Amino acid sequence: MDNFTPKQIVMELNRYIVGQEPAKKSVAIALRNRWRRKKLSDKMREEVVPNNIILIGSTGVGKTEIARRLANLSKAPFIKVEASKFTEVGYVGRDVESIIRDLMDLAVSTIQKEMEENLLDEAENLANKRLLDILFPINGADENSEDEVHLVDRQKRTREKLRKKMLEGKFEKKNVEIDVLDEGSPMMQIFGPVGMEEMGMNIQEIFGSSIPKKRKKRRTTVSEARRIIIAEEVTKLIDNEEVIREARTRVENSGIVFLDEIDKVVGGKNGTGPDVSREGVQRDILPIVEGSNVNTKYGVVRTDHILFVAAGAFHVSKPSDMIPELQGRFPIRVEMDNLNADDFVKILTHPENALIKQYTALLDTEGVKLKFTKGAINAIASIATKVNETTENIGARRLHTIMTTLLEDILFEKSEVKSETISITKEMVMEKLEEIVEDQDLSRYIL
Repeated sequence: MDNFTPKQIVMELNRYIVGQEPAKKSVAIALRNRWRRKKLSDKMREEVVPNNIILIGSTGVGKTEIARRLANLSKAPFIKVEASKFTEVGYVGRDVESIIRDLMDLAVSTIQKEMEENLLDEAENLANKRLLDILFPINGADENSEDEVHLVDRQKRTREKLRKKMLEGKFEKKNVEIDVLDEGSPMMQIFGPVGMEEMGMNIQEIFGSSIPKKRKKRRTTVSEARRIIIAEEVTKLIDNEEVIREARTRVENSGIVFLDEIDKVVGGKNGTGPDVSREGVQRDILPIVEGSNVNTKYGVVRTDHILFVAAGAFHVSKPSDMIPELQGRFPIRVEMDNLNADDFVKILTHPENALIKQYTALLDTEGVKLKFTKGAINAIASIATKVNETTENIGARRLHTIMTTLLEDILFEKSEVKSETISITKEMVMEKLEEIVEDQDLSRYIL
């Protein structure tokens, strides 16, 4: 993050997301403030809390994509959860603290992978030594006698020659017998109250190393044996305490939680039916957002400096319908724009993950060159806009349904063609989609 100013963060987001400048600006400032906070003194750093954000807009306008790209950019632990899957304590549903447990699990997994990559060379060297011992073991004779000294020296010279041949790949298909962990033993699980499984409470973790790990003989090729041994050696080299310590630091200082569908737990003013439970969910979420200590299987994790980005359509309710305490924890509110035909044209062509680029690349793997004329792109954008206006408005997701319907025959039939260039024109688009768009029943179910 040292090299990313707020303007540069917005430029990076522009590579994938069309429009929504106010939202990009808000998240860029929030992300840069996290970097600024790390530069403060210890005392001041504790006082600076993140400004949580609510993104208000219809489905398919880019709310989730902004949060996901932001997390990728900052290399921060990131989790997306739907607020509607939680219920207040005492009802069937997930405990809100499981958000932080899941985030911690994700961080631990990410750091383990990073360490595995850093330790791969060392693990490969150890694996090659073990393989050499299996292929050509040194005679463990008495090395004090003169004859045995010469024998051991000769073995070492021969072993060195074999080592070079092995590294050159001369023995890759040779069969060897190795000791591997027996992973076939059944796992014992504890069935208890809701939330117990989220603490990772299984027999293996409770007793840890007190349960001896079984090993078995396995006959395989040298290349496969090397892969198995490297995985074992990497596991031995990783310092689990350091992994957990680094994961906790990242979660507490850089973690991002994206709370989607926050409007689904915001009831109206009537106070009857499920709305009572919804308010209970808000009150359960409040301590996590406010800052609390959450027990995880890796220890206690503080949530004071985790950035929460909430999102919702707020068609029925308004952000002001949230309980006042939770409103106060989301001081930044950004209203996102609905997408029009011009936006759809940009979404189809500009971003690095644009749909037209994706389908072109997919068909290119089979030698089919797909080309879209400008008129075809404008027609697709126009149809997407029209269907969104006449049926449910699902934003840019409508482009996925239209592109799938438009290219269905090509994707189905062209696998048997050696090489071909197909040009998608405006006439082809209208011929394929016009009848569906005109028939509202068809468009409702197909598009």
